[in-house]
Amino acid sequence: MQIKLSFLGAAQNVTGSRYLLESEDFKLLVDCGLYQERALRERNWDQFPVSPADIDAVLLTHAHLDHCGWLPRLVKKGFKGKVYATAATLDIARIVLMDSAKLQVEDAEFKKRRHKKEGRKGKFPAVPLYEPVDVEACQALFSPVKYKENREIFPGVEAVFQDAGHILGASMIRLKIDRDGQSRVILFSGDIGRWDKPILKDPTLIEEADYVLVESTYGDRLHQDNGEVKDELEEIINSTWKAGGNIVIPSFAVERAQEVLYHLNELLIEDKIPHLMAFLDSPMAVKVTKVFEKHPDLYDQEMLELIRQQESPFDISGLAMIRTADQSKAINHIKGTSIIIAGSGMCTGGRIKHHLVNNISRPESTILFVGYQAFGTLGRLIVDGKKEVRILGQKYPVRARIARINGFSGHADKAEILQWLAGLKRNPKQVFVVHGETKSANHFADHLRKNMNWNVSVPAYRDEFFLD
Repeated sequence: MQIKLSFLGAAQNVTGSRYLLESEDFKLLVDCGLYQERALRERNWDQFPVSPADIDAVLLTHAHLDHCGWLPRLVKKGFKGKVYATAATLDIARIVLMDSAKLQVEDAEFKKRRHKKEGRKGKFPAVPLYEPVDVEACQALFSPVKYKENREIFPGVEAVFQDAGHILGASMIRLKIDRDGQSRVILFSGDIGRWDKPILKDPTLIEEADYVLVESTYGDRLHQDNGEVKDELEEIINSTWKAGGNIVIPSFAVERAQEVLYHLNELLIEDKIPHLMAFLDSPMAVKVTKVFEKHPDLYDQEMLELIRQQESPFDISGLAMIRTADQSKAINHIKGTSIIIAGSGMCTGGRIKHHLVNNISRPESTILFVGYQAFGTLGRLIVDGKKEVRILGQKYPVRARIARINGFSGHADKAEILQWLAGLKRNPKQVFVVHGETKSANHFADHLRKNMNWNVSVPAYRDEFFLD
């Protein structure tokens, strides 16, 4: 039995997760993500290495765009197989993919007008990667699976999805392939969550695998603990309120926005921050929050207890769920301090750009980052200390306070990834370190080689390995 594994994304970078498994009688794609790093976005336009029509199935670890956002393009190019994921992942994917499609259309129209006005051509075609009709075609292929269920994907190919604790419905996927009396077990970590975090259950430990693909987003560092996160959030809100500015939080619509609300709710219950106006300015985040309410079976005990006490963080007094563009624009006319949570989390699009325009040059305001900022994104430029940034075609000096709370991250840090790998009862034949920038991935790989004596690779884009 020979299986080829190709690394078509999130290989010495963070976004665009796509891993292709090929045997003589099947082709499976694990994750189908969108590239979001500016320098790598052109890969979203590349021809796929195999015909999408020849792929039998796609398995999604979770519904972040860097793991599912290229799926409509795959369908547009001919994919007709099933898309397997948990029900919560598919519920969220419906929302984020439709939002992405609409942004693709809007951005294409905006670029056409701007390029015509400036008399030039852009680096990428001024057409959408995909449109809402392609997302609708995707949804017809969705096939939900339950955690711990043995699901036959193809004769002799069985998948088990386990709770990854990363975002609602997120999974690590264990694939068992049986051929000619032999078997191979391949484990895809997806994005590993964190222990003792609010809302969700802890990541599942997997006991055995021949081959492991493990993420390394924070493979070279440690996070703050939850207590430090709350204390730091309290300080940032109170000091910005005293200065008379706004707290602007670029946030991912899935999980991060809900976790920020969770901590705000705790601080309000404990009366540690003033009862300010707060805005969740993301139609997608509002919809995703409704999905959270639909899946209480995925909550941890602390979150269930809050709901029993009728103190749900999704129902904070003074919180406005913003849906329309006019409502969003009206926020910037409000005097005094507001907390504004808006997408996108890396400032690559969405309403956050308009709030940055209105606040990034105000010394009294704070731009608070609560999530990973991929290399080359506007968010990364800001947290790296750029003195002037380009937003919506105009340059703005950065005078606002720039703050960052790493403890909000939904990704395991170095110690937590090692905690997850320690669940393996025997050494894997090979470990592939993926989903991390080159420095982070290599640091983590070196640690595994030196301390675990494992066979470890850090694959690059389009590398291929044969799992013999």
